[in-house]
Amino acid sequence: MPFLTIRHITTYRYRRTVAFGEHRMMLHPRDSRDQRVIQADLRIRPEPSSLRFVQDAFGNHLGIARFSRRSKELSFESVVCVEHSPRDGFGLEDAGRPFRVKYSIDELRDLAPYLERHHLDPIDAVGRWARELLLPSGAIGAFELLTRLSRGIHHGFLYKRREAKGVQSPIETLRLGHGSCRDFAMLMIDATRSIGFAARFASGYLAVPLNDPRELSRSSGRGSTHAWAQVYLPDAGWIDFDPTSGGVGNVDLVTVAVVPDPRHAIPLHGTYVGFASDHLGMEVQVSVMFDSSKGDLALSATDRISTIGLMSAPRRNHRSPVSLRDYPALETGAKRSQPTPPALPQAEGGA
Repeated sequence: MPFLTIRHITTYRYRRTVAFGEHRMMLHPRDSRDQRVIQADLRIRPEPSSLRFVQDAFGNHLGIARFSRRSKELSFESVVCVEHSPRDGFGLEDAGRPFRVKYSIDELRDLAPYLERHHLDPIDAVGRWARELLLPSGAIGAFELLTRLSRGIHHGFLYKRREAKGVQSPIETLRLGHGSCRDFAMLMIDATRSIGFAARFASGYLAVPLNDPRELSRSSGRGSTHAWAQVYLPDAGWIDFDPTSGGVGNVDLVTVAVVPDPRHAIPLHGTYVGFASDHLGMEVQVSVMFDSSKGDLALSATDRISTIGLMSAPRRNHRSPVSLRDYPALETGAKRSQPTPPALPQAEGGA
C-alpha cells in the first residue's frame, strides 16, 4: 500500500510584535477504510501555552492552540505520514436503473444535514440545470448522473483561483461560469441535493505524482490543498466527486475534513491583537513525498512542492483585533508572484 508524507507550512508575518488569540487547526487527515494516519507531527512557533486536540461533531480532528508569547511571526508546520489505499470500485449494481435513490428511514435520519439545501434558489435554477443533464427518457443510473454532473462542471466552467474568503453561492457560480475548487464543490453539492441525494463538502489535499501521465487542464494543484464533494449512495457509501478535475474516486485525494457546510472546514483560523496594518502577509507551502518510508517524517519533501506567495490581508478597523478567518482563502497552485491586495470582505454571507 502506498505511503504519502504531506508537509503543510503556514507562516504569518507582522510589521511589529503582536499578541495572538486562540487558533484552531484542521490539518490532521481523517482515518477511514482507505486512508490511515501512521504518524503525525505538529510544530508551532512561537510555542503555544496550551495545545489540545478534539474531534468535532462530524468526526474531524481539530487542534486548538492558545498563546502567551508575542512575536513578529507565527508559523504552523504539520507533517503527516498517511497510508493511502483508494478503492478501485464502488460496488454499484444499479448503474442502469433510474437515477432516483431511496434512502432507508434510518439513513434519512442520519443524512438529514446533508440533504438540506443551504443556499437560496427561489426558481430552482441549480436544480433545473442539474436535471438538464438527464437523458430524455430519464433512464440513467445514479452513479452515471453524478459523474455527468462532476464532468459537466469541469468542462462547462472556468477554474479561477479566488483569494477572498468564503464560498460563492451555487447560483452565483452558475451565473458567472467560473469559480474556485470550493465553489465547484458547493455547486456540485447543491445540484445533487436538489435532486434528492445526500452530499457533503470535503477538504484536504490533492496529491498527484510528478510522473503521472494525466494532465490537469484547469488546475495546477499538484501537491496542494483542495476541496471537492462526496455523495452518499445506498450500499456504496460516500463516494468522492471532484468537479474541478472531473474525477471520480479518491485516488489523488487525502481527506482532512467532511462537513455539511464549508464554514465548518476552515484549515486554520484565529486572531491577533494589533493594527490591521501590522499584518505583512501570509505564506503557505504544501509538499508531498510519494512512497515514503512508513512513519519517516524527517525526510525532506522535495518530490512535489507547491508554494503560494506572499498574500496581503484585507484591511479592517485597525483598532479591533483582526481575525485570520477573514484572510484570503487559500487555493493552491504553482509558484506565483505577489498578487494585488484583495478588496474588503463583504458582510457574512457575501462572496
